Amino acid sequence: MQIIDKPIDINIIKDSASQSHILFTKAVVDIDKKIMVIGSELHVDEEQLLLDEGSQQNFLWGINIWLKDDSYEIEFDSMINLRPNQKNFSRNVENSKTQELITNIVKGLII
Repeated sequence: MQIIDKPIDINIIKDSASQSHILFTKAVVDIDKKIMVIGSELHVDEEQLLLDEGSQQNFLWGINIWLKDDSYEIEFDSMINLRPNQKNFSRNVENSKTQELITNIVKGLII
């Protein structure tokens, strides 16, 4: 697992994904600190790393980054996103403003 707090080249993610023949990588984004973790098989492990580093759970959202030829797509799907107390009742990030925050953070971190 790796905390991404500065922009990285998308090829770094693609290289690690191609070694395991995976077309996507899981990530957890901290929308408060504007950082993310990649490189685990489970979102919950990435979430725990950020919690251990001082992040607050209500700012952490799980996503999948689907790798394309020269780009990527974000899928807002993870079990850690089930949060009735934050009015998120599914695995998807339901709030469009939160989705926009996540997208902007990921776009700033993956170049």
